[in-house]
This record gives sequence, C-alpha cells and structure tokens, in this order.
Amino acid sequence: MNAPSDPKADLSMKTDDVLRVELEVFRQEHRDLDDAIHALVERATGDQLTIQRLKKQKLRLKDKIAHIEDRLTPDIIA
Repeated sequence: MNAPSDPKADLSMKTDDVLRVELEVFRQEHRDLDDAIHALVERATGDQLTIQRLKKQKLRLKDKIAHIEDRLTPDIIA
C-alpha cells in the first residue's frame, strides 16, 4: 500500500492554474461540509460520531486550502 504522501510535495508538481481550480473546489467542499454540520446540529438528526467525522474532514480540507494558499502566495521579504 502507498503511504500517505506529503501534501506540499504534491503541490510542487502542479501549475498555479491547477492549484487555483483545486483551491476553489476545496473551498466549496469546506462550505458544503460546514452547512451539513450546521444542519445536523440544528435538527439534532446526526449522531455525534457522524458530526465528528464531518468536522475532521472539514479540518483536513482547511489544511489543504492553507497549503495551496501558501504555494500561491509569493514570499515577500519586507
């Protein structure tokens, strides 16, 4: 089995245009998860395990988004 790869290593192989598209897709997925979590909490229809899994998935997406934003934002030394 393949070991989980380093997200930063994966980013180095992609163009900025591809990263921008992925960034928007991940941001939309993050918003969708947020909406789903809020709906489950408000309606009390989701069990805690499901809500916890969705929150972990949302955090993983947040990390991916941060890595891509770091890659796309140039380092500026003031």
